[in-house]
Amino acid sequence: MNVINQYIDDRMALYNGDSCEVMKEMPDNSVHYEIYSPPFASLYTYSNSERDLGNCKTKSEFYEQFRFIVKELYRVLMPGRLMSVHCMNLPTTKERDGFIGMTDFRGDLIRLFQEEGFIYHSEVCIWKDPVIAMQRTKALGLLHKQIKKDSSLSRQGIPDYLVTMRKPGINPEPVKHTNDSFPVAIWQKYASPIWTDIKPSDTLQKESAREEKDEKHICPLQLTVIRRGISLWTNPGDIVFSPFGGIGSEPYVALENGRKAIACELKTSYYNQMVQNCKSAVNTEQGCFW
Repeated sequence: MNVINQYIDDRMALYNGDSCEVMKEMPDNSVHYEIYSPPFASLYTYSNSERDLGNCKTKSEFYEQFRFIVKELYRVLMPGRLMSVHCMNLPTTKERDGFIGMTDFRGDLIRLFQEEGFIYHSEVCIWKDPVIAMQRTKALGLLHKQIKKDSSLSRQGIPDYLVTMRKPGINPEPVKHTNDSFPVAIWQKYASPIWTDIKPSDTLQKESAREEKDEKHICPLQLTVIRRGISLWTNPGDIVFSPFGGIGSEPYVALENGRKAIACELKTSYYNQMVQNCKSAVNTEQGCFW
């Protein structure tokens, strides 16, 4: 396995390397749940590595490369179990795309997953404050002054999505809940197609992972979103996998909720922070759970 660093014990396996290569060493049907936030095509630059999907020159190149990872994600996932993907539709720019508008990134991902065998299982729309988005991005369509100038260019804010896909087959290890562990009120909140209570700041700290020379953006997934997916769709002791581990949000939540975690991260500064975060989530003993 071609990795730069790794940390393995009886609860977690964390790899500093290319997830496509790491997954090739993982057994078939060995993961209970996958949850991650992929690179948003070329919208953000995370590192200067040629292996980084965020550095693809075109959208078609991104999907061509991402397909290799999706094939492996399908192979290692247990039959009947789920993969949740955090994404958003992407704004275009006149400089990069030749027009101001949107691209259907969410839909493109769903179609790619379906082409590789996944079943479109469900999705939830995660509300985002358009005022905060306007202040952060200065997007023309969100500026109030644009309404007075020409509102035909005004638009709504861009929400996040948690898209969930299922691998065909019968789940060999059913995920069962009781009324005590999962009361009706909680289920009704989770079952809502729109989550309006997710705080954008509900993330692991990230300042120590920044490297100004090669990074323009870091966007860890909100912990509440991860917790809902893991609590709803996994059993205690299940293996949760993230191919884009970042600073460790997904494995951190898995470990703090009594699950096991596997994660890959290409960028060394992110990986080092991920190991620190995951160690803080649980006290572990040396060993390997495969």
